[in-house]
This record gives sequence, C-alpha cells and structure tokens, in this order.
Amino acid sequence: MHTTISATLINITAAALTGAALLFGANAAHAANKIVARVSLSQQVMEVSVDGRPTFAWKVSTGDRAHVTPTGSFKPTRMHEMWYSKKYDNAPMPHSVFFSGGYAVHATYAIKRLGQPASHGCVRLHPDNAADFYQLVETFGPANTSIVIVK
Repeated sequence: MHTTISATLINITAAALTGAALLFGANAAHAANKIVARVSLSQQVMEVSVDGRPTFAWKVSTGDRAHVTPTGSFKPTRMHEMWYSKKYDNAPMPHSVFFSGGYAVHATYAIKRLGQPASHGCVRLHPDNAADFYQLVETFGPANTSIVIVK
C-alpha cells in the first residue's frame, strides 16, 4: 500500500482535532492527537497511524549489513527541513526528523533502493512521503509522535 497526503489534508485533520478538543475537552484531543510511525526492518515499510487508525504505508530503506538501525520506541528530538550529514560527506537529508542521536527519518534521492536496506542506519523515505511525515510531526508535535522500530 503506497499512499500520499497533502499538507492541506494534514492541516484539516489538525483543525478537526483541535475542534474536538474544544468540544469534548483537552483529554479527548490529547488522546486523538497521536502519531505512531512503525518501521519494520524485515519488511522495509513504515506504517503511520493517526489516532490509532492506519493512515499510511510507505517503503523505506534502513541500515544495511554494515550499519545498524536502532530498534525501540523513540520520540523526535529535533527536526530540520534540510540537514547535511556531518558524518557522511555533507550528504543531503531533506525533511529530517531525528529520533536518536544522529539517526533520523528523512528523504532520499535513491528511490530505486526503497524497499531494501541501503542506509547508514537512518530511515529513508521517498521525498514526497518524507515531506508529508515531516508536516505531520510538525503539525501534531514531536511530543505527540512516536517512532517505533521493530525487527
């Protein structure tokens, strides 16, 4: 399943959840305002759920045999619309959502490699999907976002 989303749809969803907060109280919106990005290393897929509802499934590239992608549950620690890797020759990392030290979910231009391990440990996405994920995290907030990486 390969799905795309527009920034407008994300903003409409955020507005609807904000409306729910006003209508039903802050606790209802707090529960409804969660994003979970589940990355399967074995399947090379990132499934994104909003408010517990499966919303997106995108192909990814994670760490290759020589470079491990950490497993566990993480919160975004910082975000950059454009980042250049200090460790890997200033490699571009558009729409970076960092979750553990130098590890991030970010766009790649090597889209033919999506669906197979190919990175130095980061979670790579198609540029359109990375932009959408970045917008989701920006809209709902890093505190309301979980990145869960499983074998």
